[in-house]
Amino acid sequence: MKKFFFGENVLNILLIFIPVALILKYLVQLGDIYIFLASALAIIPLAGLMGRATEQLADHLGEGIGGLLNATFGNAAELIIGLVALKAGHYNIVKASITGSIIGNVLLVFGMSAVAGGLKFRTQKFNETAANVGSTMLALSAIGLIIPATFHYVVHGTATIAEHQLSTYIAIVLLLTYLLNLVFTLKTHKHLYDDSEESPATEPEEPDKDDDARWSRTESIVVLAVCTTLIAVMSEFLVGAIDTTASSLKMSEVFVGVIVVAIVGNAAEHSTAVSMALKNKMDLSLQVSIGSSIQLALFVAPVLVLLSYVVGPRPMDLLFSTFEIVAVGLAVIVSAMISNDGKSNWIEGVQLLALYLMLGIAFFFLPA
Repeated sequence: MKKFFFGENVLNILLIFIPVALILKYLVQLGDIYIFLASALAIIPLAGLMGRATEQLADHLGEGIGGLLNATFGNAAELIIGLVALKAGHYNIVKASITGSIIGNVLLVFGMSAVAGGLKFRTQKFNETAANVGSTMLALSAIGLIIPATFHYVVHGTATIAEHQLSTYIAIVLLLTYLLNLVFTLKTHKHLYDDSEESPATEPEEPDKDDDARWSRTESIVVLAVCTTLIAVMSEFLVGAIDTTASSLKMSEVFVGVIVVAIVGNAAEHSTAVSMALKNKMDLSLQVSIGSSIQLALFVAPVLVLLSYVVGPRPMDLLFSTFEIVAVGLAVIVSAMISNDGKSNWIEGVQLLALYLMLGIAFFFLPA
């Protein structure tokens, strides 16, 4: 029990909010805002444990299948939250959480990692070629968001059926691109993502500590199944309380999705990326932040679009608001400017965090 809940991540203490959320939902009627907060805090450690279980199971299944498993289920928590919101018809929340997760990963996660690692190591280096490929894939994802919005503007919103079809076809193209990217990263050019070739920084690398105990295949599957179930339950609570919470706190649905839901779904990744940066493993930190954004844009978003034909009350499109598109575009451009030289330091992390804060403030002041 200790190796699952107490030895790995301080965020696991938040697991106490699972029973708290259940009590608030079924026994003590204090209001939706408390259910929202409790379920959101409960999802954070569950997402971390799900990611950990996926990594452990991947180790047992070998390099090829393991890499595919990690790449496919790396954002499982966000996908589950998205599916629950999709089923409830909260399409703005679904799209805003996708936007927020992309922005959060490339600005908040990468920024925090660069600051934390930069304060410990004067300059940190990472694979420049891999960073360039990641930046290009992110740019492609931004273009995938821009095209439907541009089409909507050109036709003045008079071709709804065509817009849905366009979004579906773009989703298929993005998904195919993601699958080909997996072939590139896991097979033909996997050496570019091998952290063993990481360039040394100006200070010696801190030795990595072994885990207290490695999980067996059965343990990994059980933890993965339990966490998936609990995240689905907590997501139902979270989505069900969004309207009342947003209204009570005078926040727009877009702000809740872009900032709150996105941070909840990615909190475990935040801690992992920062931890890797503190160990001078910026290649791994970049894989968590940039790689997660690529997966969200090229895999999670297209999958949600396709599943909306089955799960949702109506098909979902890729028509994001103008400000969401601008925010993603700015995040992609600035992160590319910082990462493409293969080096990072703490002031570059501050610049990324500053942009994230400015965008967050702007989303907060959007009309509800």
